[in-house]
Amino acid sequence: MYRYDAIDKEFLADRSAEFRGQVVRRLAGELNEEQFKPLRLRNGLYLQLHAYMLRIAIPYGAVNPTQLRKLAWISRTYDKGYGHFTTRTNLQLHWIKLADAPDILEHLAQVDMHALQTSGNCIRNVSADPYAGATAEEIDDPRVWAEAIRQWSSLHPEFSWLPRKFKIAVTASPKDRTAAKTHDIGLHLKRARDGSLGFEVMVGGGLGRMPYIAPTVRQFLPAPRLLSYLEAILRVYNRHGRRDNIHKARIKVLVAALGRDEFASQVEAEWEKSGTASDLPDTELARIRGAFAPKVFETLPTVSEALEAARAKTPAFARFARNNLKPHKVAGYTIVEVSLKAIGATPGDASAEQMEVVADLAERYGQDDIRVTHEQNLVLPHVKLDDAPAVWAALNAAGLATPNMNLVSDIIACPGLDYCALANARAISVAQNIAQKFADPDLAEKVGELKVKISGCINACGHHHVGHIGILGVDKKGEEFYQLTLGGSGAEDAAVGTALGPALPYNRVAEAVDTLVETYLRERHDGERFLDTFRRTGVAPFKEAVYADVH
Repeated sequence: MYRYDAIDKEFLADRSAEFRGQVVRRLAGELNEEQFKPLRLRNGLYLQLHAYMLRIAIPYGAVNPTQLRKLAWISRTYDKGYGHFTTRTNLQLHWIKLADAPDILEHLAQVDMHALQTSGNCIRNVSADPYAGATAEEIDDPRVWAEAIRQWSSLHPEFSWLPRKFKIAVTASPKDRTAAKTHDIGLHLKRARDGSLGFEVMVGGGLGRMPYIAPTVRQFLPAPRLLSYLEAILRVYNRHGRRDNIHKARIKVLVAALGRDEFASQVEAEWEKSGTASDLPDTELARIRGAFAPKVFETLPTVSEALEAARAKTPAFARFARNNLKPHKVAGYTIVEVSLKAIGATPGDASAEQMEVVADLAERYGQDDIRVTHEQNLVLPHVKLDDAPAVWAALNAAGLATPNMNLVSDIIACPGLDYCALANARAISVAQNIAQKFADPDLAEKVGELKVKISGCINACGHHHVGHIGILGVDKKGEEFYQLTLGGSGAEDAAVGTALGPALPYNRVAEAVDTLVETYLRERHDGERFLDTFRRTGVAPFKEAVYADVH
């Protein structure tokens, strides 16, 4: 991963010192909350229902053992002993005291971490494929380009006060693990027929009050011209984006209003002003690429006798291997998915002790590499097949070996009304109730791939619009109700879900999901996922089953 240089380190130290002075003034009453709010937000500090929340940036989801141990230590020292990994691959601490915030920023700076641009109307944390550098599918390592974008966008003076927050994702595989088409800008690395590297550029995606799937505005952008093209997009947005209405301020609204072709035409016209020179000199690109040099892998057998023996001896490990071990680009290695979705747990939460266990495993077995996924799980991307049983045993002891990746209990959920001042309804307990319905691992495997996503309000932090089953909490005269949608996808076949019918009360949601799954099992053809069956049958059989007794 990228290592901060002396300039980076000096800047982070100066920034934390600056914020310390601002906090001292706030605590002394020299700044009121209205004056302090833009200052704290620019340092990732939110004021939620019960306490301050600090959102810590994990650029493109990459973290090393030293950093993860520091996050564990901070959560134990300044919070309640756990952290919440988000759909932006950041970590949130929900019980921060204002007086402690400057100290936390100083501790983060010691390990090259910060909370910059995790809030506010700026370019947020750039995300990338959590399998980067480990999967044989990828065209190029997307982290190289995500890091280039991070350096370009960090405190970019022209784009520090955009009409609204701005999110970018980079993927390089046919299988999209970043939800690229739901971003303000999604970048898909490709190769032209002549072998040159470039990007398919998608602009104008986003969820929330008005969900959009990003259209492609350029089929192939030569990779050396990436930054100037991004600048052209941002300038068009900065110039025309709505600032009079927060609900219509995202770039998705501008793209929809102008139409894809007109928006693309304006971007091309703006881009022409930048000339034709490369944005990233070869020396600079080589410097960044050097931070992501391929790992040194041993020459190992394709089949691991140790792994096969463990499969045969331990059914629990065999199930974990089926669901949580993914193919690696190098023979004898595997990608290990670490579930933060134990049955009955809060999706995305990890205790300080669990973070330390993962850090230890990455150090001992995983080449010091850990990733955070937008689906609120962790990944050890480089583990020998021979070591997988030992990794499983340690994860199992720590409550991190739930074998449910991409299954019905692998639920995305925002913090909801338990923490967030914007929420209308709970999300965590809804996720827990649904997971309990499918606690039987045999049933979960029988159901197969099924992505349930839950948001406590229309801001859609839980990505409910693109869930195979999406659940949105709404307030009806002080009571929690939930709108269900079906058939959404955040993957390469991205789609916004279709409304099932009238909103359901809190106590009927888990039961309704159970009914939807029963309907799917009854209706599906051989080999069909839930999403495939829904796309074939439409909403009718599912709606009829859920609302059969509502007459």
